[in-house]
Amino acid sequence: MSGKGAPELSVKNCGDLRVAVVAAQWHQQVMDGLVDGALRALHELGIDEPTLLRVPGSFELPVVAKVLAGRGYDAVVALGVVIRGGTPHFDYVCQGVTVGLTQVSVETGVPIGFGVLTCDTEAQALDRAGLPGSTEDKGHEAVTAAVSTAATLRSVSEPWR
Repeated sequence: MSGKGAPELSVKNCGDLRVAVVAAQWHQQVMDGLVDGALRALHELGIDEPTLLRVPGSFELPVVAKVLAGRGYDAVVALGVVIRGGTPHFDYVCQGVTVGLTQVSVETGVPIGFGVLTCDTEAQALDRAGLPGSTEDKGHEAVTAAVSTAATLRSVSEPWR
């Protein structure tokens, strides 16, 4: 199980953070689980009015994340799924999305929660989507990581009291 060894993150006093979730539309059942997990995590953190945007596929996530990062969001969560097929398309999309989202985060200083599943099979994606019977909830995890990082960044940018 890939979630083994994951940290227990405790995030506090973050209800005032502006967070956006941008989610792909391919593989609707998996995406519904990821989005539900992300929205549940935001609610648990006291962030009750996040922005939710949908894009056609995972390849479109970086450009929308960059625009959101430039519009004053404290964190952006990118959700998508790419399932391996019989062509190199999987490799190109996964690399483009990963590099693109990393570049957005580093260039803007805005944490990007990486909730893009890169799986060999649909069964693997369903197992990570936070659905009933899933062993992992990557939408929830991506939000928690992004918001925790945003809180950390805020703590180092505010003057010490």
